[in-house]
This record gives sequence, structure tokens and C-alpha cells, in this order.
Amino acid sequence: MSDRIEQMRSRLTATFAPLACQLEDESHLHAGHAGAASGAGHYTVRLVSDRFEGLNRVARHRLVYDCLRDMMTSDIHALNIIAIAPSEVTQDSK
Repeated sequence: MSDRIEQMRSRLTATFAPLACQLEDESHLHAGHAGAASGAGHYTVRLVSDRFEGLNRVARHRLVYDCLRDMMTSDIHALNIIAIAPSEVTQDSK
């Protein structure tokens, strides 16, 4: 696993104390993409955290972006965020 993924996981875990945290590097799917030329990656993150209870999707995404803010300018080109409150977890989304 890359240092970048580990750094992201560490920050997300410290900030959200998630019940689940899945990170996927999808950079290989974007080879040749102009934004990938700088070396920044494309990622998907799926978090289940109590911190998301009662928040709309925009507020949840802002929290995740705030957590990774400095990485967004150098290490992360694109971030697909799936932020779920525990009360929203279904058998299908586990």
C-alpha cells in the first residue's frame, strides 16, 4: 500500500474514528488524464462515521475535504467521497 494511502487513512481515522474506512487508488484508470500528469492521484474513500449523523452530503464532503486539505493541493487530484452515517448502513452497503 502506498505512503499516500496510509497518510490519508491515518488522517481520516484520527478525524472521524470511522466504523469503516475503505480507500481505493483509482489513478491507473485515469492514465493520460491531464490532471494526473502532475503525479496527483484519483481516489475513492468510503467512510462510515458517527460524525456524519444529521449532516447533509455537502457538509459531510466538506468535513472530509477539510481533513485532507493540504493533500488536495499536491497529492490528490480527484476524490470520490462516500460518507455514510451508521444509521444509514444497510446490508447492501456493508
